Amino acid sequence: MKSKKQTFVSFSVALTVIAVWFFSLWLLLGLELATLQVYLIPFLILWQTFLYTGLFITAHDAMHGQVVPSNRRWNNATGAVITFLYALFSFRNLLDKHWDHHKYPASNGDPDYHDGKHSGFFAWYFRFMRNYIQWRQIVGMAIIYNVLLHILKIPNLNIILFWVIPALLSTVQLFYFGTFLPHRDTSTPFADRHRARSLTMPVWISFFSCYHFGGFHHEHHLHPSVAWFDLPKHKR
Repeated sequence: MKSKKQTFVSFSVALTVIAVWFFSLWLLLGLELATLQVYLIPFLILWQTFLYTGLFITAHDAMHGQVVPSNRRWNNATGAVITFLYALFSFRNLLDKHWDHHKYPASNGDPDYHDGKHSGFFAWYFRFMRNYIQWRQIVGMAIIYNVLLHILKIPNLNIILFWVIPALLSTVQLFYFGTFLPHRDTSTPFADRHRARSLTMPVWISFFSCYHFGGFHHEHHLHPSVAWFDLPKHKR
C-alpha cells in the first residue's frame, strides 16, 4: 500500500499535468494569430504536443494504479477522465491491452507489437493506431470539432494548429519513444524476458522526449508500479 505522501505527490503531479494542458489549450485556441510572430507557431505546436504526451503518460500511470495509488476506484476514475480528454478513449479497453503488452512484450500476444511483416516505423505505427482507434472516437472528435468551430466560434486555424496537430503528433511521439525504439528488433539481443531497452540519453532529454518512457523504458517494465517521474531513480 502506498503512503499518503506518495498518493499526494502522484495525484498532485497528475493534476498539474492536466491543468497545464487544459489552460494551455484554452489560451492557444483563443490566441489572435495575426498578432503572433509566425516563427513562434511551430514552438507552440511542439509545446502543446508535449503536454498532450504528458496527458497520456498520466493516463498510463493510472493504468498501473499510480495516480491515486491508495484508492483503486478513484485512480481508475481519474484515468477514465484523462483518456477521455486525450481522445475519447475507453480507459478499460486501454487498460486490458496495456497489461497484455506487459505480459507478452514484443511478441505475438502483445497488441502494441508489429505482426512480423509491418516492422518498419510507418507500417508499424499505422497498424498500432488501427488497433486502438474506434469509429465512435472519430465521430466524437468530429462532433467536438464542429462545436468548437460553429458554437464556440473558435477560428478554424487555431483548432487545426493547437488541437488537431498536437494530438496527432503526440501519438507519433508516444509510439516512437515508448514503443518503436524500446521494443524493435535490432542486432543487439534484449537483456531479459521483458524484451525492452532503455535509450541512452541524459535525464533531461529523457523527460522532454517522452516523460522518461524512452530513456527508462526497461526500468518501467522491471518496475511497472513506479510513476513516470520516479523512473530515473531505478536506473540500473
